[in-house]
Amino acid sequence: MQSVEIWKGKHVLVVGLARSGIAAAQLLVKQGAAVTVNDSKTREALGDALIPLEKLPVQWRLGCGAAELLAGQDALVISPGIPDTAPFVMKAKEMGIHVIGELELAASLSRGTMVAVTGTNGKTTTVTLLGEIFKNAGKRGWTVGNIGYPYSLAAMEAKDEDYLVCECSSFQMETVETFHPSSAALLNITEDHLNRHGTMEEYTRLKMRMFENMTPEDTAVFNLDDPLTAPLAAQVRARTAFFSRKREPERGTFVRDGMVIARMDGEEERILPAAEIRIPGPHNLENALAAVAIARAEGVPIDIIARTLRTFQGVEHRIEFTRELDGVRWYNDSKGTNVDSTIRAVQTMDRPTVIILGGSDKHCDFTPLALEMKASPFMREAVLIGVTANQIEDTLRRCGWEAIRRASSMEEAVSLCRAVARPGWNALLSPACASFDMFRDYEDRGRVFKALVAALPGPETGGPA
Repeated sequence: MQSVEIWKGKHVLVVGLARSGIAAAQLLVKQGAAVTVNDSKTREALGDALIPLEKLPVQWRLGCGAAELLAGQDALVISPGIPDTAPFVMKAKEMGIHVIGELELAASLSRGTMVAVTGTNGKTTTVTLLGEIFKNAGKRGWTVGNIGYPYSLAAMEAKDEDYLVCECSSFQMETVETFHPSSAALLNITEDHLNRHGTMEEYTRLKMRMFENMTPEDTAVFNLDDPLTAPLAAQVRARTAFFSRKREPERGTFVRDGMVIARMDGEEERILPAAEIRIPGPHNLENALAAVAIARAEGVPIDIIARTLRTFQGVEHRIEFTRELDGVRWYNDSKGTNVDSTIRAVQTMDRPTVIILGGSDKHCDFTPLALEMKASPFMREAVLIGVTANQIEDTLRRCGWEAIRRASSMEEAVSLCRAVARPGWNALLSPACASFDMFRDYEDRGRVFKALVAALPGPETGGPA
């Protein structure tokens, strides 16, 4: 944790006034910095988002670019949506201005113990589960970062005894410097965000930045079953642990004869039967194993971990049961924003299923998803929406999948699912794409889907036990 004096009297430009930018400005003002806030949107367009800053001594520079505001600034704080290669960011670096992201700023100023989770999929579920584990252990557990609650807000209140469970995205890792978790997990790596990072090598390098400042006193957790993730453990200085559904690592968490076992320091500890973990699917078993490894590394008692795994219901928009109507179960997996995430949803389905696919283009290959759907004993129909509908249809047909319908809106897609699905089926929204072609974000997409499903006429018919 840095001394608060480091920011006192410094001139700092905060660019990007979404949640993290607003929170960064609040934190900097509290540290005594002279803060200028900037966004290309106007005050009218930003609306109520600016309320937290209205009574603070900040200079407003809205509706204009950032490049013209760099003169006289000591530091530039950028939001995750701004790449570190943006022209005004490069210009700031050339001018000798210190450039960091909101996550780095907050982590450097926060009290408490920080643990972190990254990966292409499963981050939010694992982070939320860990937050519940720490709360059940009697700690104040903040869930921060890419999960949607800015680290800067927690940094203003966290105490030494608190735990901050941080979800880290590749975007946020572009601008870290001193970021140092006590324990951290890399869940998996699959193709994603290539429209920003360009190559899988660069995407992977950014994910690994989470471990850069860890020491042999810390614990770094890796997925032994992921061929891209497991070899990366050799690159870290921290003490390593692995989690696996299929093998028994020397140090880590695994499943033997249906029992979740932790072996962190030589002694085996039986946590609970895997069948008693409440969140469904093999991918969620992996998320739970990763959480157990971090929780045990941080000294959380076994009984508290087991109790949390038995009661934790999961996170909104992640294979979330929405309604059962006329014998059809509707699931909202709007967080399925890439191919691998949707593959995991497909693998979780245990009844005939119609799936809604499509959205904005992240330059990903849909072939693995098409092959998984073709091989699944439960996938029956696909309803395609969004910018990527043509690309997905071409890929599905090339892989021998013909049961395809097209919709011009989410409302039409839900109507088509209602017409197609028979009693005993599932209807699943798991788009394998980002949402920005039709919605504000994946949360907006998921809530629209749930509202449309809730509005379908007919009696309720129960739900999964």
